[in-house]
Amino acid sequence: MPQKVLYITNAISGPGGLERVLSIKASYLVEHFNYEVHIITINQNSTDTFYKFHPNISQHDILASGNPIKYFTTYLKSIKRYIKIIKPDVISVCDDGLKGLFLPLFIRKKCPMIYERHVSKNIEIKNDNNSVFQKLLTFIKFKLMNVGGSFYDKFIVLTNGNKNEWNLNNLEVIPNPLSFFPKETEISSLESKRVITVGKHSFQKGYDRLIRSWKKVISNHPDWTLDIYGTINEHVGLEQLAIGLGVDNSINFFQPVKNIQDKYKESSIYVMSSRYEGFGMVLIEAMAYGVPCISFDCPYGPSDIIQDNKNGILVENGDINALSNQISKLITDVNLRKSLGKEARNDVEDFLPNKIVAKWHSLFQSLISTAT
Repeated sequence: MPQKVLYITNAISGPGGLERVLSIKASYLVEHFNYEVHIITINQNSTDTFYKFHPNISQHDILASGNPIKYFTTYLKSIKRYIKIIKPDVISVCDDGLKGLFLPLFIRKKCPMIYERHVSKNIEIKNDNNSVFQKLLTFIKFKLMNVGGSFYDKFIVLTNGNKNEWNLNNLEVIPNPLSFFPKETEISSLESKRVITVGKHSFQKGYDRLIRSWKKVISNHPDWTLDIYGTINEHVGLEQLAIGLGVDNSINFFQPVKNIQDKYKESSIYVMSSRYEGFGMVLIEAMAYGVPCISFDCPYGPSDIIQDNKNGILVENGDINALSNQISKLITDVNLRKSLGKEARNDVEDFLPNKIVAKWHSLFQSLISTAT
């Protein structure tokens, strides 16, 4: 009889990194390790998932609405009901909110529980100029997060750097698995005059910094373009910033696409301008296509993936001039571009699903055997 894994998360209909990772892990567990996998979502209704999940995965959706008390009561009652029906051998919670962190306390856990942290704590910082009151609220929330995390049997973070954010004794590092690994004949030729970046318009992704750096790049290389793929938020004002800087003719803003592999293949440089990250899934995806990556050395993720000047380039976080210079360097030096791209593709094999999901299988078995 297959062992049962229950994932508890929010809606998985979007194009985000958590959704992509969950589709890979859960599907691989079903197909290669014979698990019975269940996923509980919130308010997804009948919306299709953006990424493909194995057909044998059972999805259960909770409909919760109303004021916070009514919402949480409905959520908690439904979680308990599904756990009673499914009888999971292990539960993995992928919910970055406080309700997810305190779930073991609320449901009086009946089996081993794991918490998966997919983002940095810095996600709570929404701009560069938080008020004293906002900073105090963030400080209190960080303290509560540590308390909630202590209720879990294991607390999984994605990088060694992320461990520094938490004061917990149950920490373990398991990075995200790679979404795809194309054949050698299908990787990028690195000959197109195109720079790519992928992620939603937000303070976190730092595209305002990238666009400012692009102004200097394009003054010397006017025949190159920057393609930004991700959910467009007009309130972030990126298109207006590009117009104001006079670089809008060389920047293309695209909504998320399911065939992002094709876009990596058509590009020659990947740039990550994030202020902070949980991991940097897009880095390993680009590297799989032999595309060299330049990234701000932000907390946390890029430095766990990129070895500076070996398989990519790390730039001091926030140094816009240095970012411009490194992009220009890879534009002009084709040999360096191809050398870094080749090393990137070789090194990224460490993130293949057969290696990463095997770590999850070992963790599940260890916790299940200890509980029985």
